[in-house]
Amino acid sequence: MKISRPLLDELLEHVLGDRRNEICGVVAVDGEDGSAETASATRVYRAANVHASPMRFEIEPAELLAMHDDIEARGWRIGGIYHSHVRSRPYPSQTDVNFAANWPGVEWIIVGLASGPEPDVHSYLIEGGVVREVALEVG
Repeated sequence: MKISRPLLDELLEHVLGDRRNEICGVVAVDGEDGSAETASATRVYRAANVHASPMRFEIEPAELLAMHDDIEARGWRIGGIYHSHVRSRPYPSQTDVNFAANWPGVEWIIVGLASGPEPDVHSYLIEGGVVREVALEVG
């Protein structure tokens, strides 16, 4: 995914707002772009983690549906789902892998906060239970 510095900064600002609990949201991409890997991010949608937990996240279904409807109305699509890992490295957990089965072709942007003061950002495609790291092109 291609993401501008201001959009990535907005995502990181959201994540860094609570270093104790997983933070989550959605990244919209231009609907005309190809795969998530080549798409350009258009907007960051912040969401609330209904669990307010350091171990897992979930976006309330009605909130996710409202974001999805807004994204589609603008001619965009969901290109990424982001969340933070506050106690572990930024790599998809088994829970992430299981959840990704419902979101084929969507990147999983994970921001690690456990290794120090600077966030460690990685992006993955998870398809058929297979995790593959992909480039998050910032520019």
